Amino acid sequence: MWRAPFAGHSGSSNGLRHSWSWRNWLRMDHYNKLLLFLSGMRLAPHILLMLFSSNREMIWADLDRWSEALHLPKPSHDSIGRIFFFVRIMSFFPEYRNVFYMRAARYGPLFKILCRPIADLFIRADSIGPGLFVQHGYGTSVWAATIGKNFWVNQLVTVGYTNETDHPTIGDNVTINTGATVVGNVCIGNNSKVAANSLVIDNVPPGATVIGVPAKIVWRG
Repeated sequence: MWRAPFAGHSGSSNGLRHSWSWRNWLRMDHYNKLLLFLSGMRLAPHILLMLFSSNREMIWADLDRWSEALHLPKPSHDSIGRIFFFVRIMSFFPEYRNVFYMRAARYGPLFKILCRPIADLFIRADSIGPGLFVQHGYGTSVWAATIGKNFWVNQLVTVGYTNETDHPTIGDNVTINTGATVVGNVCIGNNSKVAANSLVIDNVPPGATVIGVPAKIVWRG
């Protein structure tokens, strides 16, 4: 599979992973090089948008977050390294496409026809911090007031409002797991977690883990 060249960890004594760069290209077999080349051709307009977007710092922060969450080598911070990693993620993780098109703002819809996102994944907020990660993502709808940095959301999640003004506020480093629902004018505090299939209708304090219907605090970090 093409995943193999991206999946390794470094053997260095400090446990850090090697960055994905042109050296990975040299180590790939001819079949994987061909796949990467063909994907790169299809994604040429997306690559240009990624490199020259006014929101590129946010896009690059998302890529770093995805490499960490997926245990893939972190993309090197030169243009070639970012391009290789971007092509890999766009090709094999359709949920990332939704994130990228959101960051691309008004240009995003123009590129969807070339590389389609997940049709039933929606994430909307007045502001969304860097490091947004979506795992699987199908059937997820997030409509929040604001979303902090390093937000992690799974599939079949609903984050929504009870009226036109009551939207949830999501802090930094929040995780909302599969099938959870968060509704109303509630605040999900920094570094908190919402367990799978939970229903959140009250504020979640920072560092807490909540579970159940309705959700109750089971752990405070």
